[in-house]
Amino acid sequence: MTDLVDLRSDTLTTPTPAMRRAMAEAEVGDDVFGEDPTVRALEERVAGLLGHEAALFTPTGSMANVLAVGTVVGPGEELLCEASAHVARAELGAHGAVTGLTMRTWYHPRGGVDLEAVRRMFAPDLGPYFVRTRAISVENTHNFAGGRVVPLPELEALRAFATAQGVAVHLDGARLWNAHVATGVPLERYGAVADVAAVCLSKGLGAPVGSLVVGPADAMARARVQRKRLGGGMRQVGVLAAAGLHALDHHLERLAEDHEHARTLASACGVDPAEVDTNIVLLERDDAPAFVGAAAAEGVRVTQVGPRTVRLVTHLGVGSAEVARAAEVLARLSS
Repeated sequence: MTDLVDLRSDTLTTPTPAMRRAMAEAEVGDDVFGEDPTVRALEERVAGLLGHEAALFTPTGSMANVLAVGTVVGPGEELLCEASAHVARAELGAHGAVTGLTMRTWYHPRGGVDLEAVRRMFAPDLGPYFVRTRAISVENTHNFAGGRVVPLPELEALRAFATAQGVAVHLDGARLWNAHVATGVPLERYGAVADVAAVCLSKGLGAPVGSLVVGPADAMARARVQRKRLGGGMRQVGVLAAAGLHALDHHLERLAEDHEHARTLASACGVDPAEVDTNIVLLERDDAPAFVGAAAAEGVRVTQVGPRTVRLVTHLGVGSAEVARAAEVLARLSS
């Protein structure tokens, strides 16, 4: 179907012609030896944007999160996070399987920080019989809360609590770019709330692949070793890093278009557009599978993320005309 509108995820973008040219012309070297100049440029750029010492390029966001968390939480130690966080729900148990950590969660209806719940859950070093909390993870924007932006004051309060307790903060910033564009909060201020963070290039920014871990130089050195253990050592990968650099130069501010498109779709589906922070819309439907199937039959792809929850995600590959067509179909199905 030539007029298909695919709203399943912002990972569905394909490189633009200009991005492909940047990739084709990239200067490359062997990144396992640390000799790919384009990768080094990307790592330095992203570390600087978030105000951290160093960064490490990885093939996937899940690997970036596993590596980041693994620098601050060891085997048999504990990570606290929100119940629907990506690290808990959508990384196939990788943190426990690879790092050997344990995880406990609080619930927040908007995916935010419930600091009182964190205080109650927090486990200091109580001797050899109890698991010790070593880090707290927060996701911004929060995928399964509908692309919600976690307010900066909540993040800063969590940072202050963690510092007082001597534990780390991990920021899953896969869509941190969207939070930055939606709020105007500088990336460096978001970076300041975290000891380690992960950001993704292959969602709203439209690169074909890649994420980065950011943090202290010594932590990134350890993450580089673990990346190799996990099969993430890459060779002339500057062709991919070039896509990330191009995206940062050309696709960052345009995220505002995706946010506006998401509000258009929300309004068509009976959701208050004021409740849509960024590029994700959640719809509650009695029969989510039937709704997904009916939309697909009319050329609009959406995805089910819960028993009664349907997700729509706008992105670089969906323009105004496609959004208008999807809005017409989804409005009719929602009536």
